[in-house]
Amino acid sequence: MHSTTILLIEVGALLFALGMLGRIGRRIGLSPIPLYLLAGLAFGHGGFIPLSASEEFIEVGAEIGVILLLVMLGLEYSATELVGNLRSAAPAGLIDALLNALPGAGFAFLLGWGWDAALVLAGITWVSSSGVIAKVLGDLGRLGNRETPVILSVLVIEDLAMAFYLPLVTAVLAGAGLVGGAKALAVAVITVIAVLVVAIRYGHAISRFMSVKDAEALLLSVLGLTLFVAGVAAELNVSAAVGAFLVGIALSGQVAHTAVVQLSPLRDLFAAVFFVFFGLSTDPAAMPPVLLPAFGLAILTMATKVLTGVLAARRGGIALPGQVRAGLALMPRGEFSIVIAGLAVASGVEPELAPLATAYVLITVVSGPMLARLPDYAWFKKLLRRANTPRRTPDPIAAVD
Repeated sequence: MHSTTILLIEVGALLFALGMLGRIGRRIGLSPIPLYLLAGLAFGHGGFIPLSASEEFIEVGAEIGVILLLVMLGLEYSATELVGNLRSAAPAGLIDALLNALPGAGFAFLLGWGWDAALVLAGITWVSSSGVIAKVLGDLGRLGNRETPVILSVLVIEDLAMAFYLPLVTAVLAGAGLVGGAKALAVAVITVIAVLVVAIRYGHAISRFMSVKDAEALLLSVLGLTLFVAGVAAELNVSAAVGAFLVGIALSGQVAHTAVVQLSPLRDLFAAVFFVFFGLSTDPAAMPPVLLPAFGLAILTMATKVLTGVLAARRGGIALPGQVRAGLALMPRGEFSIVIAGLAVASGVEPELAPLATAYVLITVVSGPMLARLPDYAWFKKLLRRANTPRRTPDPIAAVD
């Protein structure tokens, strides 16, 4: 009884503190993600107030948080939209992967880490934060800009790529090796293709089994189906997160729209718990030695993200100001980077990986939204206009005269 009382006190105090931190973050125009990570560092082992009674509860809540993040992501897209984006934005997605995953892998080898840690760090530096970027675009009033569809296309390709990457990295970290990773990747490819085909042809039929008229029944049905499929996927070494993502894709129409509304509060709650749990898993004392490498990696990969956005927007026929806005908007890393790092922490790969990932995400998620505002400043606009103005070549006849 006493342990239950302590659990309630710890969880209640933690959730109240997270609510206040989220409010403060929104007041100052900052994503709450870095604040949740800092809260985890403060309450974790080596922090100011370690949470002992509630750690297992928070760990389960963190797993549910990852699943809800991914199912909500899947609900945002229809199978038809995903296939269409894959065809049109595949070149930009390839550029994105090469420019941002390879520096992460190379940096891991530079630190003397193994190829499994390099695979993990490549994913951490590759994927931008869809949630943070969507919030930044909305706050800056750029949702209607010409470059915004390009940004969203890059994000969609990244999200879809995670359906293949996560099973691969899960199998590798489980000790299956390259052969096991290849098998997991093959299973993931077949599964994703099968789900997309079923969703395109029979998506409406699947959604008819769930009624939007009964909100309680819909919430329980979608949540139960998501957790069940995520659990089965984890048993098959495909990744629980990918299973949840595929459930979101399979649902369509009014069911998907209503499910988004119903699940959003639960997603926000458990996602906050997930970020806190990752902070709890990181020893604050391990962060100072990795701060310099984290800054170096952040500067390098934020620059490559800008280049990604510039090249992708240029392919879309967008002028230089829009290209720069697209590049700057893509810089923040967030939820997916922490999900990938969490897999590595659970498997015990490279003890320095967790503090490096925490510092890296903190740097990009704080500085990214700030730097995204640069194109709105008059001096920066003037700089872009000057760079965009073609230089006049001297007239050779006039030069002779």
